[in-house]
Amino acid sequence: MVLKDKKTKITFHSGMMTIGGTVIEVAYEDAHIFFDFGTEFKPELNLKNESLEELLEYRLVPHLEGMYDQNFGYVYPNESTGTYNHTAVFVSHCHLDHTRMLNYLDQSIPLYALKETKVLVESLNAKNDFLLPNAHLKDTYTRDIIGCENHEVIQVGDIKVELSRVDHDAYGACGLLIQTPDLKIAYTGDLRLHGFDVEDSLNFCEQARDTDVLIIEGVSISFPEDPSRNLNRINSEQDLLNRILDIVDTNPDKQITFNCYPGNVKRIAEIVKSSPREVVLEASFAYILKECLDMNCKYYIHDFKSDKLDPKLEVNYQDLIADEGRYLWQAVSNFENLKGGGIYIHSDATPLGEFDPAYLPFIELLKSHNVEFVRIACSGHAFPEDLNKIVNLIQPKLLVPIHSLRPDLLENEHGERLLPERGQVI
Repeated sequence: MVLKDKKTKITFHSGMMTIGGTVIEVAYEDAHIFFDFGTEFKPELNLKNESLEELLEYRLVPHLEGMYDQNFGYVYPNESTGTYNHTAVFVSHCHLDHTRMLNYLDQSIPLYALKETKVLVESLNAKNDFLLPNAHLKDTYTRDIIGCENHEVIQVGDIKVELSRVDHDAYGACGLLIQTPDLKIAYTGDLRLHGFDVEDSLNFCEQARDTDVLIIEGVSISFPEDPSRNLNRINSEQDLLNRILDIVDTNPDKQITFNCYPGNVKRIAEIVKSSPREVVLEASFAYILKECLDMNCKYYIHDFKSDKLDPKLEVNYQDLIADEGRYLWQAVSNFENLKGGGIYIHSDATPLGEFDPAYLPFIELLKSHNVEFVRIACSGHAFPEDLNKIVNLIQPKLLVPIHSLRPDLLENEHGERLLPERGQVI
């Protein structure tokens, strides 16, 4: 195996045989880093308070020595793994399964992400309802995140980490290029080859070429027994945009609303730029586009205000409710106010799908108000054929597929493959 006779250790704390909750540690002598810091998503558990103790009990987060905020009184139940003088955590992107635990991280440990991810996490958590809350944070709802430039290199003891942008449905997503004195490791985070920033993913693959260890997400290979997932598959973000614009073009006299995931900045920006109708965003989304892309958009006030938004661009909510042809506007709540006979476009917004208990009641609400529900979604994850392409571009000596229900379906014709178990150290 590639790691034979190496000092570098990789520990797979969580995120194996599941989608989400990835926590992996890379250690070299007195330094170690972690990526990411989210939780597994299991809404069916209906947990009471999602305290650290409860999350640990249900194995939604792993036991980690010296990583959790000391105010929780957490005691590591296992034998000590050693003393480290250098520690850091890196976050690949803003999605909850990679970030939800950030406020439970010890405040003294530096946390790094691309600057756009920092903006998105802080914006999404502006009302203290995105990340798990930490009552010990007094001045802000989100613990400190160090925003990095694309390709910035962070030194943690003898470990070097480069943050390299990739294409995903969360803007600011990155992979990590990790170099220890005796090993080169690449972690993809979540990525794809069919968005508006494909070149970022391809550039990451070029940088990672011939890496010793490639740790790669495998979400799209999780459902091989379900051919319906490939029926009417939207193959690119451009294809998705075209379908939305077609609905707008062919329904000139109907109220048309939409919603997207707020982290999908590029999709929202392209809708704004391409729509034949004037696009009006909810104010928090307009703020995100301003912060990430310096883009000024029309907006309406729901429950978010910012002095960074131009007051001349504000549109009255009642004008939107009454509209049947001028605007394509974003509905984020109060769906019972939408006009009967109108169309609502659900484009990877919450609730995300049938696995969410809120999804079917949401559809029924729209139906009861005679609003047509149209779902137009595009995966944020590489299609199975593109996962193979990524592996072949990088040609790793050791392939480690994670973040998947069926990691065994991803092969490595260029070297070995490891399917790690939770807690395994190599």
